[in-house]
Amino acid sequence: MINLNARPSFRAHDDGGDSMSKASTETESGGRRHGGRYIYEELRKQILTLQLKPGAPLDEVSLAAQFGLSRSPVRDALARLISEGLVTILPNRTTLVTPFEIEEFPKYISALDLIQRAVTRLAATYRSEADMARIRKADDAYVKAVDSGDYQAMTETNKALHIAIAHAANNPYFVGYYERLLGEGQRLSHLHFDFTATSPSATKLGRDHVDLIDAIARKDADAAERCAHEHTMLFQKRFLDYMRQNMTESMAIS
Repeated sequence: MINLNARPSFRAHDDGGDSMSKASTETESGGRRHGGRYIYEELRKQILTLQLKPGAPLDEVSLAAQFGLSRSPVRDALARLISEGLVTILPNRTTLVTPFEIEEFPKYISALDLIQRAVTRLAATYRSEADMARIRKADDAYVKAVDSGDYQAMTETNKALHIAIAHAANNPYFVGYYERLLGEGQRLSHLHFDFTATSPSATKLGRDHVDLIDAIARKDADAAERCAHEHTMLFQKRFLDYMRQNMTESMAIS
């Protein structure tokens, strides 16, 4: 099976552990103040930017030593990352960065498309003016992140925008599952944002959400659902374009 670890450009992010050593030094004072929250934010950033690769082991004792803290805040940080789907505990109790098999990508897209269409349709049906203000503010933040070229900010603001839409759907049961799916996809988003921003052949980033937001504002549920589907397909296209240009091994992705 082909997994993301086989992708050669992942090694471009590999700093031989320097980032974790640096984190240890920088957090001797600040880390103690922020505890589990700081560890969570640092590990999450390294996972999303692929400094910590899919499948990388995460040992509580080693992390506690690197951050200069006890195991308790490390355990709290890992628990939060597990709830977001970014970290996994195996049956033998080994903790690792959640792997992502390329062969599973079509299943991920299928799940994302289904819930994204449902959430966006409901948002168009039930949204309030306050919801629209939050959605537009989130979209402005996303566009600023695109203009800045900060890939991590792009993934964070893109996720925040879609979560704002989910809250407008007025059904809390959707929010948690949708947030988890978006969180699991942020590593993929980081890659395709990187590729899209730098490749001359890629579909350029911009106001990708204009039609979707306009449909929600008009309370046109059919148009909103259609735009949500098109948005998912655009994400799929960009990521597959990235993979085709960066994988040295053949891929069987439909």
